Amino acid sequence: MSESVMTDEAIDDTAAPVIDAETARDAAEAEREYHIASVMLSDPTGLEAEAIRGLRTRIVAQHVREGRRAIAFCTPSTESGCTFVAFNLAVAMAQIGIPTVIVDCDLRNPGIAELCGIGEDEPGLAELLGNDTTHMAQSIHGEVLPNLSVLPAGNRPTNPQELLSSDRFRTLVDQLLRQFQLTILDTTPANTCTDAQRVATVAGYSAIVARKHQTHYSDIQTLARLLRADRSAVVGTVLNDF
Repeated sequence: MSESVMTDEAIDDTAAPVIDAETARDAAEAEREYHIASVMLSDPTGLEAEAIRGLRTRIVAQHVREGRRAIAFCTPSTESGCTFVAFNLAVAMAQIGIPTVIVDCDLRNPGIAELCGIGEDEPGLAELLGNDTTHMAQSIHGEVLPNLSVLPAGNRPTNPQELLSSDRFRTLVDQLLRQFQLTILDTTPANTCTDAQRVATVAGYSAIVARKHQTHYSDIQTLARLLRADRSAVVGTVLNDF
C-alpha cells in the first residue's frame, strides 16, 4: 500500500470490549501465529504499516469519533488488495484499543479465515445466515488478538446474494454494532456480482480499495455511484501499490 485518502465522514467509542481472559493471556502467542498475515505485526516499521496507520488515523478522526460503527471495504475488481487492507486495518484498530470485529462477507471466495489460521470447516457467516441452529458465539473467533475478533465466511453457500440480502444479515450486523466499537466488512469484488452493494447498504458506510496502475478510474467512479445509489456513504478511497 502506498497511500490512502479518506474524506471527512466517520464511528463512536462507547461499546464495551468483548475479550475473554484467555485472549489476554495468549496475546503474545497469537501475535506470533498471525504475524505473517499482517504487516502491522510482521513489519511494523515498514512503509505498508505506516500507510495503514495513516488510514487508521483518518478513520478514527473522521468516522469513529463521530459515533459511526461500521464500514464496508469494497473494490471494483479482483487483486486490488481489499482483504489485505481490511484485515490490516482491523489489526491496527485493535492495537490502539478499539474493540473491532472483521467480518468476511465474501461468501464466494473468502480469504479472512486463511489469514487468521481458521479452518475452512469452521462455521461462519454463511452458517449464521442459513442455519437456525448456528449461534454467533459458535462462529465469532474472539481469540485472534486482543481487541480483535473475526467472523469468517464459513462454508461457501449456493445462494450468497440471497443470504446477504436477508433480514437476518441486517439483524446480525445490528448485533455486531452493539457488541463492538468498530465492525469492518470485507466484500466480494464488484465486477463479479452485486454482493458488495448489499453489504455496504447494511453497513451504511463504505470505502473503495483500488490498485495503482491496475484499477481503472472509471470503475472507481461507477462503483462509488452504485454504492451511493444504494444508500451507502462512500467515505473515501484507498490506493494500493504492492
